[in-house]
Amino acid sequence: MTWTPNPDRYKNMVYNKVGKSGLKLPAVSLGLWHNFGDDTPHQRKQEICRTAFDLGINHFDLANNYGPPPGSAEIAFGQILKEDFAGLRDELIISSKAGYEMWPGPYGEWGSRKYLIASCDQSLKRLGLDYVDIFYSHRFDPNTPLEETMMALDQIVRSGKALYVGLSSYNSQRTLEAVAILKELGTPCLIHQPSYSMLNRWIEKDGLLDVLDEIGMGCIVFSPLAQGMLTSKYLKEIPEDSRARQQKSMDINFLSPENLVNIKALNEIASGRGQTLAQMAIAWTLRKGRVSSALIGASRPEQVIDCVGAIRNLEFSELELIKIEDYAKDSDINLWAESAELP
Repeated sequence: MTWTPNPDRYKNMVYNKVGKSGLKLPAVSLGLWHNFGDDTPHQRKQEICRTAFDLGINHFDLANNYGPPPGSAEIAFGQILKEDFAGLRDELIISSKAGYEMWPGPYGEWGSRKYLIASCDQSLKRLGLDYVDIFYSHRFDPNTPLEETMMALDQIVRSGKALYVGLSSYNSQRTLEAVAILKELGTPCLIHQPSYSMLNRWIEKDGLLDVLDEIGMGCIVFSPLAQGMLTSKYLKEIPEDSRARQQKSMDINFLSPENLVNIKALNEIASGRGQTLAQMAIAWTLRKGRVSSALIGASRPEQVIDCVGAIRNLEFSELELIKIEDYAKDSDINLWAESAELP
């Protein structure tokens, strides 16, 4: 079936400036994560991307290892770019990353110059693109000099393979060090992508948000729904097809009795705001204007529609924020904590 993009797609989405740069991102962006591999029918992936774009989501975030298997998400999105988004490249922000294992041997992961540049080339080939808009170092490498990793990012920009570079899951100290190196090289660091949600607040404790404010670097957060915990999915029971049951990207132990009580209480607060729990969770990450975009994943188009509904109510009263603090407990669910720790 031929698809024509919604001509009014930009009228209702909110677009936020990224740090001190001239770039803007939609308040809600779409991550093509571990739900975008060969185990998901292509038509469904196509419907998810079409729905997102029709709602004003023009930022699609990937990584070399997304799938499964690794690389398949980029291949699938490359096909969607040809089938649906041909002629629309200049309206899109497309990002990818490298840092996790992609091929055997000593050069197949982490942050060496050899790995990062080779991985960027492979990602571009899978996507069928000449460049990505943002290319990230996906995680800090404790065994490679930070200068080497940043020099690779600088070279990727200077060679025209990416317009901007970013960091993901670096803690505040490593972020300051990385940004200083890139500044000296002449390539600004545009954006940081950490995990952040009401149940995962390491960036507050680490001081990362304060650092990003100070240096004028943008922030886009992933897993604002705590891998599905901050949705209606687990309010009654744990579905058989859920991430928790499948142990696909979430530990079922996170759904402890205490956490479930807190999640149900947060759902009541969301209902009082006229929102779903997912909508309130997204709005909460955007509440102070320190986060430019909340990066969601979706396994169905309906989930995208629900999440985008968050932008209809982004304001919180002081009383609502106090109530949320009573139940928004950090549950130590940051699966990427080791990437944010100093060695």
